[in-house]
Amino acid sequence: MIQESELLINPDGTIFHLHLKPEQIADTILLVGDPGRVDLIASFFDVIEHKAQNREFKTITGWYKNRHLSVVATGIGTDNIDIVVNELDALVNIDMKTRKMKDDITCLNLIRLGTSGSLQKEIPVNSFVISEKSIGFDGLLNFYDGRNIVCDLEFEQSLLYHTQWGKLLPKPYVVDCSDDLFNAISSKQTISGVNISAPGFYGPQGRVLRLPLADPNLNEKITSFEFLGKKITNFEMESSAIYGLSKLLGHEALTICLIIANRVTGEANENYHPQMKIMVKYVLDKLVEE
Repeated sequence: MIQESELLINPDGTIFHLHLKPEQIADTILLVGDPGRVDLIASFFDVIEHKAQNREFKTITGWYKNRHLSVVATGIGTDNIDIVVNELDALVNIDMKTRKMKDDITCLNLIRLGTSGSLQKEIPVNSFVISEKSIGFDGLLNFYDGRNIVCDLEFEQSLLYHTQWGKLLPKPYVVDCSDDLFNAISSKQTISGVNISAPGFYGPQGRVLRLPLADPNLNEKITSFEFLGKKITNFEMESSAIYGLSKLLGHEALTICLIIANRVTGEANENYHPQMKIMVKYVLDKLVEE
């Protein structure tokens, strides 16, 4: 039995942070950073079944055509993803009353819809980039047993060597997306890439305001890196933890990001919301086709 200090359940029977019960989520869950984007996605739903919110964690569950879906706002960062993915898994794979793991494990589809900055000049603003791999600069997965089993260790070693990775930085980890979800959502309208999940928006992504960087050339090294024909295409802040935890827990995961800035050319689209709406509709329709 899992102790109360390890699995916190609210007096109303909902799980601690997400404030959800098992019957209030679908098996396919769209993850977004911005709570406001939950309402955008749910505006396409034909039926709304349930709404919940606690802090930055906002959920709406309903139906889009023939597909049962939940949308969950995670907030920013892999630390929040650690909460969200573990609690979603607990809702379907741990009995909330007995606090025991279920014999039959439920596999969730976790699809992140986010915004991102391109690291290659040939990937323009307003592109839809699907991450075949996600590189974690955050170090989160290194706290879990089995980390090496789910990671691309050759890719990691090549990246460490190419960048002359700093000894004080968290060790990167590299995890693949779900093949099934990639095949379901990719098309001629999307670009396949490799993203980096950074543990911050400024220094970890090479931005300089008043603080100098430990390695001012790191972004150039990242952009020039290539392994078995794959280049690093974009920065974001959540995917590596989604991919890594999903692999360890037995879930399917994928990230698709709208490129709102190109870090190489300096171009940006600050009014990206109409294009985000197009990407949301694209993903919803692909899930219905599946």
